[in-house]
Amino acid sequence: MTEPILITGGAGYVGSHTCKALTAMGYLPISLDNLIYGHPWAVQWGPIIEGDTADASALDQIFSKYQPMAVIHFAAYAYVGESVEHPAKYYQNNVAGSISLLEAMRRNGCKNIIFSSSCSTYGMPLQVPISENHPQIPVNPYGRTKLMVEQIIRDYGSAYGFRYAILRYFNAAGADPEGQIGEDHDPETHLIPLLLQTVQGLRDYTEVYGTDYDTPDGTAIRDYIHVTDLADAHLLALKYLVESGQNLCVNLGTGQGHSVMEVIQAVRQVTGKPVAYRTVGRRAGDPPALVAKAEQAALLLGWRPGFTNINTIISTAWNWHSSKSKKQGP
Repeated sequence: MTEPILITGGAGYVGSHTCKALTAMGYLPISLDNLIYGHPWAVQWGPIIEGDTADASALDQIFSKYQPMAVIHFAAYAYVGESVEHPAKYYQNNVAGSISLLEAMRRNGCKNIIFSSSCSTYGMPLQVPISENHPQIPVNPYGRTKLMVEQIIRDYGSAYGFRYAILRYFNAAGADPEGQIGEDHDPETHLIPLLLQTVQGLRDYTEVYGTDYDTPDGTAIRDYIHVTDLADAHLLALKYLVESGQNLCVNLGTGQGHSVMEVIQAVRQVTGKPVAYRTVGRRAGDPPALVAKAEQAALLLGWRPGFTNINTIISTAWNWHSSKSKKQGP
């Protein structure tokens, strides 16, 4: 029998790619998603249940019916600016929803959880690249919710015997290499899809926030990690929990940084088209550089990203965006 795994936020970007990876390894992903930001079309592997982590009754029904051996917890609101304007929404969904999920796990005897955390928990970096022992001083409510849930999961581990893997992502990017799913947020805030939408004529230009950073070309540097590599890391973390019984907290990134201008140039090279952009002022709280030190993921999980070339990462996204545009028509 195929082993069930509950995926909260399974209709989202990283969640849906992880569902595909789980299926390829013989698991049955059970997606729970409220579909506020997720897409039903992204759930192509395993059943989808429309619901919320705050709904204790719905969670109990899922655990009773499927009896998942682990939970991979993606479900969270993730817009930094919105979190500043509406912190209550973020604390209620990201923190209270996570506690509700953990309590359902505890009631139903499921004690393995893999948590989708973020480099935003580090705040303004004191040094780059950023290792797992870097101080965690988030500068916005979104980052604080992720840090709070990390701490809550650790406490559940100590008190109730939960086994956990905390995975801190850097900048997720790219699309399924086979073109079945990709990145589609509304509103879209991520650089690569914004640039590709601009190339497609879906927006007039992309805004570049800040050109006066202390970086070689003045624009902010980020570590872009392919979504398929992220999905693979979740499978390795699941294997680690089951086989070792040990807890885990690791960064997921390539260890390579690319500036906004370098990404724009790569989009030009990949698409063969001009990219319209406008420079504007910095966004509050944006650090000059965020690059992962990810040796722990390699050491403990045997995980190494397969997509390390920015042009290759963008190519997978461009293939999916181009295909999506053709399917939708005029």
